[in-house]
Amino acid sequence: MIIGIPVEIKDDESRVGLTPAGAAELIAAGHSIVVQTGAGAGALCTDEDYAAAGAEIVDGAEAVWERADLVVKVKEPIGRELDLLREGQTLFTYLHLAADEELSRRVVDSGATAIAYETVQLEDGSLPLLMPMSEIAGRLAPQEAAHLLMKPFGGPGRLMGGVPGVPPVRTLILGAGTVGSHAAKVAVGMGADVTIMDINTQKLRELDREYGTRIRTHTSSPAHILEEARAADVIIGTVLIPGGRTPQLITAEMVPELKQNVLLIDVAIDQGGCFVGSRPTSHHDPIFHEDGRTYYCVGNMPGAVPVSATTALTDQTLPYIKMLAEGPFEAMRARRDLALGLQAAGGRLVEPGVAEAFGLPLEDLDEVLAAGRD
Repeated sequence: MIIGIPVEIKDDESRVGLTPAGAAELIAAGHSIVVQTGAGAGALCTDEDYAAAGAEIVDGAEAVWERADLVVKVKEPIGRELDLLREGQTLFTYLHLAADEELSRRVVDSGATAIAYETVQLEDGSLPLLMPMSEIAGRLAPQEAAHLLMKPFGGPGRLMGGVPGVPPVRTLILGAGTVGSHAAKVAVGMGADVTIMDINTQKLRELDREYGTRIRTHTSSPAHILEEARAADVIIGTVLIPGGRTPQLITAEMVPELKQNVLLIDVAIDQGGCFVGSRPTSHHDPIFHEDGRTYYCVGNMPGAVPVSATTALTDQTLPYIKMLAEGPFEAMRARRDLALGLQAAGGRLVEPGVAEAFGLPLEDLDEVLAAGRD
């Protein structure tokens, strides 16, 4: 199979879909790799590195998309990429379709087999391809908060951990999953005053055992969220519904109750965001202000650390890429975790969260898999 690695064209996205080491493994298995010139530059993966691994280096995105049977990316296709996506081609990337109706319709209408990293799901409910980027985004969130709270960067001039005689920053984390637990780890390490909320009390118990009195845990409900949010200096939103749009946890009614100068970091913006008023931002223009409150809503937070993120991503995606390269539908019929990543194929949408978000017709996953041909 021909596997294509294009340059990522989303703003401030420096990750790449496959490392040279990953390319070498796929080539050793008998596949061909086509890499667009400069695709890995932002992650310190040079064209020479890919060529040494046995990949073919080509100029222009068209040369990759037109030849590739399987396109491996990091972020969803945008702009010209959507025109190049075609029936009979497999796309393997983060898609987050439930946050974007036009993208959803274009991907379905292309007829391509679109498989999303973020909905590949193991029997225990874990999301193995979302996890490494969730870990990174979670650890970055308090770092970004510490940066944005400083006066030279437009903040009120607060220190996350405080100093003797000066209290630390009150930090509220909504969601105790992978992002939330990693955000808590870094925030606690910075000395912040941390509260984490979730509807899953088992996750809260685990955090309580790990951190004891260094962290407060609280069951999540609208009333409890409002109570904690009123006192918070930083609110980090991390909730996720696999394949679906993120529920809004900070509502319009709550916003007037929040502190002036509160910093809201919406890690869930890829799936629509969990704060009212959230809208996507970028690394070069990461924040906006509404009624004295600051929002940070960068949709590709791990893109700030592309070397670490690319390596972590390839470590997890490579076994699945190997399976897909032997035949996408055969692989999905054999592996339910991979099948759950399928969003659309042959013009048929199979992701319930996307169908519900935009009122699109939904097809049965197993019927689509049975009809698929490699």
